[in-house]
Amino acid sequence: MPDMKKKYNEVVKAALKEKFGFTNVMQIPKLQKIVLSSGLSSTADRDAFSEARKQITAISGQQPVTTKARKNVSNFKLRIGMPSGVMVTLRGARMYEFLDRFVHVTLPRVRDFRGIPKNGFDHSGNYNVGVPDISVFTEVDQDKLKYPLGLNVTIVTNAKNDAEAKELLTLMEVPFAE
Repeated sequence: MPDMKKKYNEVVKAALKEKFGFTNVMQIPKLQKIVLSSGLSSTADRDAFSEARKQITAISGQQPVTTKARKNVSNFKLRIGMPSGVMVTLRGARMYEFLDRFVHVTLPRVRDFRGIPKNGFDHSGNYNVGVPDISVFTEVDQDKLKYPLGLNVTIVTNAKNDAEAKELLTLMEVPFAE
């Protein structure tokens, strides 16, 4: 069992139950999934997509899927069905392992890091944060990185509001900015 999962079961659940006064264990917020996604330019060549797939596979430990455009967008030279990015959804043990690595290894490697912004919540208990450069991940070999690539990390919880989700993530050691 991953360390973050143990921490959730042993410490976080009790703290959330006490703070918010939940009467049923099913009311206690928990992580449902983590979605990693990266959008690529429509003019990017096939090498950029294969590179992005390879890097996200290394980061997540899971094979990503290629997302395709749903609409025509003339400003981006995008047509329906053209590849527009890659994404992967992590659940279960891989989700907790990724969160542990993200919080304890990756975020401290970001230059001038003072915490992640508090304003990434979507009023439904989910949190989004962008990583402008994937070279901060230890799994990425910086010498072999040909194309600049950013990454969006979406943490989906079953919390009813942002306060519950923020408390959950704070107890899971996610470093928010002051």
